[in-house]
Amino acid sequence: MLPDQVYPPAEDSFLLLRAARREVRETDRVLEVGTGSGYVAAGLLGRAASVAATDINPHAVRCARARGVAAIRTDLVAGVSGPFDLILFNPPYLPTSPDERMDDWLEYALDGGPTGRVVIERFVADAGRVLSPYGRILLLVSSLTGLDEVRELFAREGFVSFVVDEEPLEGERLYVIRAMRDLCRMGA
Repeated sequence: MLPDQVYPPAEDSFLLLRAARREVRETDRVLEVGTGSGYVAAGLLGRAASVAATDINPHAVRCARARGVAAIRTDLVAGVSGPFDLILFNPPYLPTSPDERMDDWLEYALDGGPTGRVVIERFVADAGRVLSPYGRILLLVSSLTGLDEVRELFAREGFVSFVVDEEPLEGERLYVIRAMRDLCRMGA
């Protein structure tokens, strides 16, 4: 049983793992950012050359380690060196106003700021630092977060992106975006 301060696997986790299993290669060095319970990262153990994970929540790091995942406590990819061939992230994507904040560890898994993109913006700005030249990112987002706006964030950082999976969910739609460096723009 998971501590109440750790995001439990749900529809978004299942969708990201499904997409990741299709994407992962045996030679990949995989990093899951914001691993939560470790469900997605653990689902790739034995399918890639290595699987590691990060989370800012100490309870989540313990859960991921209990599933056999090499997890460290850090904010997104801070202090992590790559390169990684596949980076996975199910970010906090719910638009959240200041009066909706819960002020606990679980909030880190849910609170996407007023637009739902605050953490995503930080991630996209830094992910390229630890991504291998031909690496891929799988990012889960909601229609509540703004699919086009998230894809534009990637474009501004020199990535091309497209939707590789999606699923309806109670008043919203979940998407998995695959992003990779725009090789035509590299060095330009």
